[in-house]
Parts: sequence; C-alpha cells; structure tokens
Amino acid sequence: MSKILLLHGPNLNLLGQRETGIYGDLTLDAINSAAQQQVRKAGIDFETKQSNAESELINIIQQSKSDNVSLIVINPAAYTHTSVAIRDALLAVDIPFIEVHLSNPHRREPFRHHSYFSDVAKAVVAGFGADSYRYALDAAINIIQKIND
Repeated sequence: MSKILLLHGPNLNLLGQRETGIYGDLTLDAINSAAQQQVRKAGIDFETKQSNAESELINIIQQSKSDNVSLIVINPAAYTHTSVAIRDALLAVDIPFIEVHLSNPHRREPFRHHSYFSDVAKAVVAGFGADSYRYALDAAINIIQKIND
C-alpha cells in the first residue's frame, strides 16, 4: 500500500495560538485530522509527525525509506531558509516530496524568500493558509495514483 508522510517543522505545534493573522486559527491537530481523512479516503496509508528539532526531522526522513513512504509532504517552517541538512536527508532517501507553506514566503521578510527545498521538490504549494495542505495532498494523491496505474 502507498503511504504519504506529512511532516511539520518547528513551531507548527503552536498553530491556532501564534500569529493567527499570518498562519490562521486552525490547530495542527485540526490540519492533521483533515489531512488524514483526505488521504485515507483515497485509499492511501498516512502518517504525520511534527518536531521542533532539526535532528529529529532528519531521523524521521531517514526512517521514511524503511517505512515504505511513497511521498513526503513537508512544511519545513523556519528550516526552509536554513537547513541544508534536511535538504540532504530528503535527497538521500530519494522519496519525492512536496514543499508546503501556510503563508507565501515571498510576501514576507526578505530572509524568507530563499528556500533550500524548492529547487529539488516535486512541487511547492504556499500562501493558501490551511488549504495549502489540502492542495499539496491532492497533488500527492494524484502523483501516487499515476505511479500505481
């Protein structure tokens, strides 16, 4: 069975509490619950994880190969702009991934305009609030279904 891993980076555990004008008022649990329903409805296995620690995110990515993950949807959050190590982990496991962001980084501070992931991601979805996850997961489901056909 195909499997999608939804991976959330630092501070996303505070969704619904922090900077709601930028990130919205939905909690991470609400986003994960909607994502799980969406993916399972398509008949695809699903797992979600969040960490504030770069090393833990790297370990999760490395483990995803053994866990038979077919595609990763990742919101690297602030690590988008800083983490060559997470980029290298994604390249090392050779699992396609979609980069997702609640806000549009290009409409924010200049230091947020650069991503260490976008050039190697299958796609990037940003700026739609919580719907960014839904759109990214729609794309992930379509990619997996094309692979399985």
